[in-house]
Amino acid sequence: MYQDRTEQDTHLMQEALSLAARALGRTSPNPPVGCVIYHHGRVVGRGFHPKAGEPHAEVFALKDAGDLARGSTVYVTLEPCSHHGRTPPCADALIEAGVRRVVVAALDPNPLVSGKGVEKLRNAGIQVAVGVLQEQATVQQAGFRTRIVQGRPRVTYKFAQTLDGKMAPLQREQVWLTGLSSRRFVHELRNQTDAIAVGSGTVLMDHPQLTTRLEGRDDTRDPTPVVFDRSGRVPVTAKVLREGAVVVTESQQVYPEGIRVIRSADLREVLQELGTLGINSLLLEGGPTLASAFLKAHLIDDLLVFITPKIMGTGLSSIWTELSGLQEVHGMHAENLEEDVLLRAFLNPIPGVEG
Repeated sequence: MYQDRTEQDTHLMQEALSLAARALGRTSPNPPVGCVIYHHGRVVGRGFHPKAGEPHAEVFALKDAGDLARGSTVYVTLEPCSHHGRTPPCADALIEAGVRRVVVAALDPNPLVSGKGVEKLRNAGIQVAVGVLQEQATVQQAGFRTRIVQGRPRVTYKFAQTLDGKMAPLQREQVWLTGLSSRRFVHELRNQTDAIAVGSGTVLMDHPQLTTRLEGRDDTRDPTPVVFDRSGRVPVTAKVLREGAVVVTESQQVYPEGIRVIRSADLREVLQELGTLGINSLLLEGGPTLASAFLKAHLIDDLLVFITPKIMGTGLSSIWTELSGLQEVHGMHAENLEEDVLLRAFLNPIPGVEG
């Protein structure tokens, strides 16, 4: 961890993180990355990586800065790449631009890059500092880091419950537990997530589309639907089975062209398959049955629990499962969303984090 950072370093890295956040859910299989270039007492260049195949954040920022990049300090949320992929190495671009100093939030977990980008910069005589706002950066990059290190997307389980731990009435009629702020938060989460998963029971009961709906926004995108339907109960005409959707099944159901099919009952194998599709993040929604299977397999990485100030009495409990022991949660914190309280916690650490 870089201990000697200045207030300016912190402020400018935060701006770089804000730039990176603009492309969350759009960069896979690449990570979200932001870059700020500072010279002569002001920001002279800004950039972020918009999507795979497009130039990286440093290239956009260097273009924005032009000749003012020479002798500057560059703030970037992830170590500059040092190898040829779809685009040339960003470390080379920074060297060619004649920058004086590079401040990196976190090293890249990709073995093709890890430490090599920083080494190349230092060998060229550029000052490099690593670790400014590392924790915030690695959380932002958590999906990418999980897929690179473990070969699977990072899984977030999102659910809402009453104060007495119920998530739906026994009759399963649709009832809004949470307020408008929480529902908007969920749609923003969908907007920033690669894929969203539900079980067949949720599809048959609720007929969801699993789309992003944010009023007044024209920059939204829909996550890839992933439907777990072991016996093939979901009709192929279901709204959620739009082009690009993924169905996980053991049945021999024939699906329309454009629907990807994973025929497996092994959750780890399924997640590995999703990883090969370049999916960095998976949002688990729906009822507790599918979530229980993921929880038993220790495949839920992050929890988002919306607690609404209501009591239901009788109803479906938020998680049906029998665990062999307690699962510890880490980094839990709470925030108010007007009517509701949101609890965030990690079940599994973010892999590929140095220090």
